[in-house]
Amino acid sequence: MKIGVPTEIKDQEFRVGLTPAAVSSLIGRSHQVKIQSGAGIGAGFSDRNYLDAGAEIVNDAKEIYAQELVIKVKEPLPSEYPLIHPNLILFTYLHLAACRQLTEALIKSGACCIAYETVQTPNGQLPLLTPMSMIAGRLAVQFGAHFLTKQQGGRGVLLGGIPGVRSGRVVIIGGGIVGTEAARIAVGMGARVQILDINVNRLSELELIFGSRVELLMSNSSNIAEAVKDADLVIGAVLIAGSRAPILVPKALVAEMRSHSVIVDVAVDQGGCIETMHTTSHTSPVYEAEGVLHYGVPNIPGAVPWTSTQALVNVTLPYIMAIARYGLEALERDPVLAKGLNIHQGKVKHPAISATFPDLSS
Repeated sequence: MKIGVPTEIKDQEFRVGLTPAAVSSLIGRSHQVKIQSGAGIGAGFSDRNYLDAGAEIVNDAKEIYAQELVIKVKEPLPSEYPLIHPNLILFTYLHLAACRQLTEALIKSGACCIAYETVQTPNGQLPLLTPMSMIAGRLAVQFGAHFLTKQQGGRGVLLGGIPGVRSGRVVIIGGGIVGTEAARIAVGMGARVQILDINVNRLSELELIFGSRVELLMSNSSNIAEAVKDADLVIGAVLIAGSRAPILVPKALVAEMRSHSVIVDVAVDQGGCIETMHTTSHTSPVYEAEGVLHYGVPNIPGAVPWTSTQALVNVTLPYIMAIARYGLEALERDPVLAKGLNIHQGKVKHPAISATFPDLSS
């Protein structure tokens, strides 16, 4: 199969869809791989690395998208929409529930669009989302702690405190992968940590992980309100696979938070679970609303591209291999991969996307 890997154009997105080692594996199975010049530099991979692995380096994104299979990291941006064609298989993160414009563009393209984030096992796990969720959860606390410093506009709170001074309070809404990893870092820094989740069984699992070091609460409006108002750092870590994140922290509650506290909404790539949150970027990551700093970067793992690129390709490569070998038949052979199909031949194929945009699914 002819495979293309474009340079990511999202703001300060330095990850790349394939490593040189992955390219070598594909070339070894008689596939052809074209890499856009400079695509891997931000992640630590030079054009020479890809040439040595057997890839062809091209300058023009049009040539990359002219291939049969395109492997990306983030969703196409408007300048890339015209390059997507009916004979293309696009395999990347899409997060369509958060972007009607992209959904409409992919429907119009006629392409087969498979989303990393909805590839799902029978027990509900999301294998291609998990490593990025782990990284995003860990970085959420690091960035939150950074913006809590006075020089960055925050309250001037040290999350770990020191003897004689109370440590900062971190409230994590959602006890999945993001929330768990955020809690690991926050606990390690010495913060007082609360996790709220709607699943009692998950809360029991978290007790086995953290013991008494974390306060575990049922996620309901009353507990959220009480916790958020007393927080120095709130982390939104809610995920419903393929669907828009529910709003759990309304504007009125944000207004009751401590002045110059910080919110990091990792769910922003699925629309966000904080009403006052909107998408930001690594170039301009925060803004103030209701007296609170909001961090809404949708590609948090792009800040550590050397780590995150390798972590991502570790899990995507087996599926890429299957698509390269079998084409669309790979979806029939593997029901886990089939869950990733979002759009095909101008029709929405994922139920969560259909529920989000019912008028596009008729």
